[in-house]
Amino acid sequence: MRKGWSEMRLTNFSDYTLRMLMFAASAGDRLFTIEETARAFGVSKAHLNKVANTLTRAGYLTAVRGRSGGLTLGRRPEDIRIGDVIRLTEPDFALVECFATGNQCSITRCCKLSGMLRDALSSFQNTLDRYTLADIALTRQDFLVDTPRT
Repeated sequence: MRKGWSEMRLTNFSDYTLRMLMFAASAGDRLFTIEETARAFGVSKAHLNKVANTLTRAGYLTAVRGRSGGLTLGRRPEDIRIGDVIRLTEPDFALVECFATGNQCSITRCCKLSGMLRDALSSFQNTLDRYTLADIALTRQDFLVDTPRT
């Protein structure tokens, strides 16, 4: 199968991270749980546990321990830049071999493709940096699957 644009994509981890942040923003001041989030998206709790740990360590979420604990946003939605979140969760942006450690490409010294791709990657990251969680936040109602939308 030929590689195409559809294969240039974010990892599931980044996808789940953005979804969890959107869910957190919709909760407002109310604590939410990983289980609630997993149900809302039909995603494994185990995956979201890892996401929550990463977001908590980075300060994007705050964990409240105890029987009636849960998670809440650790920063205001306006202060959470999407580009920063993606840089936190993506393992690398090695679009081509020469961007990666251990590059073995024989034309690296004279290749003009890498410069073009670096520009494209920079544009991608700059675009994400223009947006915050506030720009993509949804309402609590958007996550209620059984409720008809009007």
